[in-house]
Amino acid sequence: MGNGGVSESLSGKRLLLIVGGGIAAYKSLDLVRRLKERGAVVRVVMTSSAKKFVAALSFASLSGEKVYDDLFSPADEQEMGHIQLSREADLVVVAPATAHLLARAALGLADDLASTLLLATDKRALFAPAMNLRMWLHPATQRNVATLRADGALFVGPEDGDMACGEYGPGRMSEPLTIVAAIEAALAQDTRLPAPRATRGPLAGRHVIVTSGPTHEPIDPVRYIANRSSGKQGHAVAAACARAGARVTLVSGPAQIADPPGVETVHVETARQMAQAVEAALPADVFVGAAAVADWRVEPAADKIKKTNGGPPPALALAENPDILARMAGRGENGPALVVGFAAETSDVIGNARDKLARKGCDLIVANDVSAGTGVFGGDDNEAHLVSAQGVDSWPRSSKTEVAERLVAEIARRLGGGAS
Repeated sequence: MGNGGVSESLSGKRLLLIVGGGIAAYKSLDLVRRLKERGAVVRVVMTSSAKKFVAALSFASLSGEKVYDDLFSPADEQEMGHIQLSREADLVVVAPATAHLLARAALGLADDLASTLLLATDKRALFAPAMNLRMWLHPATQRNVATLRADGALFVGPEDGDMACGEYGPGRMSEPLTIVAAIEAALAQDTRLPAPRATRGPLAGRHVIVTSGPTHEPIDPVRYIANRSSGKQGHAVAAACARAGARVTLVSGPAQIADPPGVETVHVETARQMAQAVEAALPADVFVGAAAVADWRVEPAADKIKKTNGGPPPALALAENPDILARMAGRGENGPALVVGFAAETSDVIGNARDKLARKGCDLIVANDVSAGTGVFGGDDNEAHLVSAQGVDSWPRSSKTEVAERLVAEIARRLGGGAS
């Protein structure tokens, strides 16, 4: 421990921080300070627009390193060429990542130092978007984000919040400590850009979105509403899809298990965040809703709700969460070609699954009995029934990995093999 009790969790890690031009650039000063506290070596690259918001000298002072901003600087190229600058980093971080910077990165442009480094690096880039909510929600931006994810990029945020323009919604850059946590999570894995995916496999050329784990809906800073889910089955499905050659986006709630290899994982907490992450990952060929999404949420209290001796318990006003499965099934031609849901039931498993299949409008339901004594929640085995309009296929009790393999085989069969 050092630096006033802050863990040096990033000791010796080399980070390349690209600062885009936006009002959120001031947060990146605190980000540099937090990273340095944790032992990281931080080199900063600023776009020309970024320098209109924050002085380069501020970043130089906090990082203790020279700030780079010119692609054609003879002095910089003699000291450290831009290729070397990009390759020496363990991770490239873009904060704030403006809509313009995301677009240039997605297109592979190399017209300034920042975009050239993003194209020349052999490491993953972690983007922390920051922009007006309409810009973030615009199809062009979402298309660019999907392209970058497919190329191996990671994302943290954006968050819902007040904008500098006076509007409220998604587009606010994540707070520095949230970005630090995302950096630590990224560095815990292989940060090299993924090798080109195998062109073989029954799902080759397909994009599959999988949701997994529970969601946590805060009641106050201490308590939350949640469903019982370990995430083991959803993570197994994501891994099986990747082994079948698919590009997989896994949107995971707070599951206490490792991210599966070969999969792009987006971590969320609430149902609304999960819905937003799923929408951001589109377009996709297949959607598999394996997450145990909390059906309801409350407006969380700012402070811990106190128990009063003898007084009435607090009344919680419940509101419905977004129905992610129904949304995906209802997108029609603009949505996934195949939509798969899960039904965790404690009675009349098949009947309830058939009802869910009809109500949600999806193609398949994987139903299982999660009543007490089955050991499905948190366990390694599952006894599943595949319910469709054509009937019910009951599978013998087996490992969740085997259940996932069976499901992927059925998905591939229905899609007719790999993409053309």
